[in-house]
Amino acid sequence: MALLPIILAAGQGTRMNSSLPKVLHTIGGKPMLQHVIDSCQQLDPKLIGIIVGHGADKVKGSIEVENPSWVSQAQQKGTGHAVLQAVDLMLDNDVVIIAYGDVPLIKTDTLKKLAQKLDTAVLSVLTTILDKPFGYGRIIRDDSSTIQCIVEEKDASDKEKEIAEVNTGFIAAKGEDLKRWLSQIKPNNAQGEYYLTDCIAMAVAEGGAVESVICENHLEVEGVNDRTQQAKLERAYQNKQAEKLMLSGVTLADPARLDIRGKLTAGKDVFIDINTVFIGDVSLGDNVIIQPGCVIENTKIADNTIVKTNSVVESALIGSSCEIGPFARIRPGTILNDEAKVGNFVEVKKSTIGQGSKISHLSYIGDTTMGNDVNIGAGTITCNYDGANKFQTIIGDQVFIGSDTQLVAPVTIAKGSTIGAGSTITKDTPENELTLSRSKQMTLKGWNRPIKNNKKDNT
Repeated sequence: MALLPIILAAGQGTRMNSSLPKVLHTIGGKPMLQHVIDSCQQLDPKLIGIIVGHGADKVKGSIEVENPSWVSQAQQKGTGHAVLQAVDLMLDNDVVIIAYGDVPLIKTDTLKKLAQKLDTAVLSVLTTILDKPFGYGRIIRDDSSTIQCIVEEKDASDKEKEIAEVNTGFIAAKGEDLKRWLSQIKPNNAQGEYYLTDCIAMAVAEGGAVESVICENHLEVEGVNDRTQQAKLERAYQNKQAEKLMLSGVTLADPARLDIRGKLTAGKDVFIDINTVFIGDVSLGDNVIIQPGCVIENTKIADNTIVKTNSVVESALIGSSCEIGPFARIRPGTILNDEAKVGNFVEVKKSTIGQGSKISHLSYIGDTTMGNDVNIGAGTITCNYDGANKFQTIIGDQVFIGSDTQLVAPVTIAKGSTIGAGSTITKDTPENELTLSRSKQMTLKGWNRPIKNNKKDNT
C-alpha cells in the first residue's frame, strides 16, 4: 500500500482581505501550504496531490514539492467536491490522507497515526476537544462511543452543538472506499455543498468501523481564516521554536520576543536578546551573543562573536571572536575573519575583512579584499562604482587608513601603508610609506560672514 496525501488548497480566503491566495500567507516566514507539504513529504508518499483553484498559478510558482500532482477545482463547492476532483490519483489500495493547506502546524506523526488507524478501521478521522467548539462540525457517537457521523454547525441541533469533540477535516481511507463514498455525496445541507464528512455516515451505514485520532493540542489542527488566526498560529509556532532552542542550551532574554523565519541552529551558551529576527538558514557557534533588535539572514557566525544592538547581517560568513555593531550592516558576500571588528554605522558589502582588522565607525567598504590587522578610520569609503561597473579595492596587511579617506577603485593599498586623513587615493601606494592628498589650507583675511536680511520681500 502506498500513502497518498491530498491537500486542499483551492480556497480564496476572503476573510484574509488579500490578493494573495490564503495558503501562501506565511507562518514562520514560510507559506502555510509549504508547512503542510513538508509534513506530508516526511511520510515518504508516492506523490502528493494538491488541489488548487484561486490563484493556482501563483500557488504553483511559490511552492517546493517532490512528485506533485496539481489538481484543479474551478468552482469551490465544498470539501467533498474538492476531493472528488482528485479521484483519478487514487488507486484502490492507496492509503489516502486528506489534509488542508491552511492548517500549517499539522505534524507528520499525527498524519502517520491517522493512516495507521486503517489497520482496524475503514475510515479514520482526526478530532480534537475544544472549550468553545462554535463553527466546527461535531463528532456524533452512539452510547458505546462509536462514531456515527459528523454534523456541521449550521445543521446541528442545540443538543449537538453542546458536544465539545469536533472534526478537524483530516481523514484517512483506502482509495477504493473513498472513491465509492465520494460518488454518493449529495449537497443536502444548509450550505448546498458537498461535504467530505458525509463519508463517515456512509462508512457506518455499510457496517464499517470509523475510528478517531484525538489531537491533544488543538493549535496543531487549527486553520487560518483571517489575520488574527494567522497571528495566533504564528506565535504558537514561534513559541515552539523558542522552546527547542532553550532545551538545546540557548538563553533567550524573552522567548515571546523572538522570530525565526527559517532554520536556526545554535551551539552552547548562546545568548539571544529581545526582538531579534532570524531569516533563512542561520547557524550560531558557541558563546555567540546577539543583542536586541538584530536581523540575521542566511549567515554562519562562529564561536565567541557578538552582534551588537540593531545590526543587520545578510548572507555572510562571520569568524570567531568578531564584533559587529551596534547599527552595522553586513551585506551579502561578506566574510569577516577571526577577531575582525565592524563598528557602529559601518556598511560592508561583498568584501573579505582580514583577521584582527577594524572598521570601527561611519564607513562604507564595498568590493574589497582587506588583509590582517588593518585599521580603517572613521568616514572612510571605497568608491567602487563608476555608475556602470564595480571595481575592486585591495588593502594589504597592517595598513592604516586615516579618517575621511576615499579609496577610488580599482586601487591597491600596499602592505604597511599609511594613508593620511582626508585623502582621496586614486593610485596604488607603496609598502610601508605615508601617502596622502590634501588641498592647501587657506585663510581669507577680512572676510565677513553673510548676514540674513530680515526685510520682507514684497516683490
